[in-house]
Amino acid sequence: MKKTLSFFVVLFSITWGIAQLSCATAVNLTLGTHTAPSVTGAPLSTACTLGTSGNAALWYKYTAVQNGNITVSTSLAGQNIDTRIIVFMGNCGTQTCVAANDDFSGYASLVTFAATMGTTYYITFDNKWTSSGFNFSITETAALPNRLSFVQQYVNAPGTYNHCVVDMNGDYLDDIVSVVSNTHIVIAYQQLSGIFNELSYTIPNTVVLPYWSIAAGDYDNNGFNDLIYGSSSGIAFVKANATGTGYTSERKPEFYLTQRTNFVDINKDGKLDAFVCDDNAPNRFYMNDGINMNHNQGGMGDFPSGGNYGSIWIDYDNDGDMDLFIAKCSGGGSGPGGNIDELHRNNGNGTFTNVAAAANMANPVQTWSSAWGDFNNDGWMDAVVGMNSIANGYSKVMKNNGDGTFADVSVGSGYDTSNSLSREYVAYDFDNDGFLDILGAGNNIMFGDGTLKFTPNATPYNLNYNNRPVGDLNNDGFLDIQNGNTIMLNAGNTNKWLKVTLQGTQSNRNGIGARVEIYGAWGKQIRDVQSGVGFRNMNTLNTHFGIGQATAITKVVIKWPSGLVDTINNVTPNTTLHVVEGTFLGTKDVENTQDLFTVYPNPVFDVINFKSNKNFIPVEAKVYELSGRMVLQTKVDRESVSVKQLNSGNYLLILTDKNGKTHSQKIIKK
Repeated sequence: MKKTLSFFVVLFSITWGIAQLSCATAVNLTLGTHTAPSVTGAPLSTACTLGTSGNAALWYKYTAVQNGNITVSTSLAGQNIDTRIIVFMGNCGTQTCVAANDDFSGYASLVTFAATMGTTYYITFDNKWTSSGFNFSITETAALPNRLSFVQQYVNAPGTYNHCVVDMNGDYLDDIVSVVSNTHIVIAYQQLSGIFNELSYTIPNTVVLPYWSIAAGDYDNNGFNDLIYGSSSGIAFVKANATGTGYTSERKPEFYLTQRTNFVDINKDGKLDAFVCDDNAPNRFYMNDGINMNHNQGGMGDFPSGGNYGSIWIDYDNDGDMDLFIAKCSGGGSGPGGNIDELHRNNGNGTFTNVAAAANMANPVQTWSSAWGDFNNDGWMDAVVGMNSIANGYSKVMKNNGDGTFADVSVGSGYDTSNSLSREYVAYDFDNDGFLDILGAGNNIMFGDGTLKFTPNATPYNLNYNNRPVGDLNNDGFLDIQNGNTIMLNAGNTNKWLKVTLQGTQSNRNGIGARVEIYGAWGKQIRDVQSGVGFRNMNTLNTHFGIGQATAITKVVIKWPSGLVDTINNVTPNTTLHVVEGTFLGTKDVENTQDLFTVYPNPVFDVINFKSNKNFIPVEAKVYELSGRMVLQTKVDRESVSVKQLNSGNYLLILTDKNGKTHSQKIIKK
């Protein structure tokens, strides 16, 4: 009897092994954990998004019993076999890729995909890295109502590098930049109707391509955005001509492995500079002197062997200048300590100090990017530091305490139980409910509720892992996502919105570095204008707010990098507000600076005097017409300035103190 049973077990094992060696004999799976033999079956025709297939595979299939999500995983306790999962649908002759994963956690793999009841899915494993047997599990969960949906629309984006959504022709409508080659780009210009007009441009050979990142900004202030390509061998600038109808290029000679690139006005001189993460050395930046972009290295991330991946510029301490956070990774051979995140406080005098440890932001999360925004609408920028590996723990949700420190509020946030990975984490209000959401891991959006807690959409979206830039691609006030040759158009809802577009005059043309605030029944929402968020992509430079079901916006405030502050009262929802710097200076005093200094006499005839309080020592004065045009710039001599040459009228006085801080007040010249 025992011999017969043993023979039956052996026969069953042989039959099971043979059955899963081809598509035609794929084994039907049930929910639960299964043991796979050595990988010796027929190879796959494609590995979907995973590159080259192995030379053998195992074939299984599962028929969904409900509409919902299916998860297949080899990331099981006590197992770390180097597996790859590839899921198809269709039949054995014509199959369509559904999902694929390699190295979800360590060497293990995991996929989650939306399934339709009654549909059969082919679940395969190839031997690209190993032919050893392993265990795997399959689970199915019922579909919940979707929070937000997208409608797919085709767009002609023929290039490999499709990760730039930004206005390129000066009309403030988001366009799509597709980099085809070193000498060829295609721009799909958005028309008012949401239709695109694709134009092809030949540019001088950039030598490099934006493999690692791309950023946009108008660094010559001519009204048309320029580009910076970040590659494995350095950077190149691609510059628009005076009419936006052609491009030239400048390949910088420095040879290094770049990661995130940004345009930002580092020294607040009204001209955009460029910052570049160096993977293997201290970071680089290129200072704009009005003619050239001049290479510098050091002072903003000096870990000797790099590990710098995702740089993002934000004003975390609300002092009016942009600070720098660097999401670190131990890649690039950076060695011990190379994965500790850095927060560089802008000292206001051209120098930066890494305060990450004191601020509780020196996390070792294996991350490539972080999403920053005011997630609880208290007026301070918070952060979600996203993971691309679980080697050093899950993503971190960090609440800004408003005193220069951050509290780890990850527990209960929704990120403490999510083990999905991504290189890209960005913060936008996709459903316009007034609370920032995060486009990140798991092909999903984590929807914020205003309390630093996040919930994923019930059904994952069909998104590219890397190339998914964000912008309003049909000008309807809801943010969309580009996905290669597909635009994921936000289906929207009844929530209201406001879009703010900026044109700098004293500040850089884009208003990059400006703080935009809106006030209403919700209190206050804030946004910082940034070029280069997330890891790789370039997203819209327009500032977007959702306001839920509110019917009024009582006030919009724009705090420009120059120190000017525009205030616009009673703004209509569901509109685009275009603000030229200095246009709305006359609505109220720019800042409450009476506790810092007293200006007298005011009105003034010839000489204006300053009486300092709280150790405020003005060293430079600038005077602007209310149109935003600067009419006087001078050093402060013995706490006084001559304004005799000015015509009678109302002006804005900007004082700069010895620490580089700016303070403002209206004056009347008799």
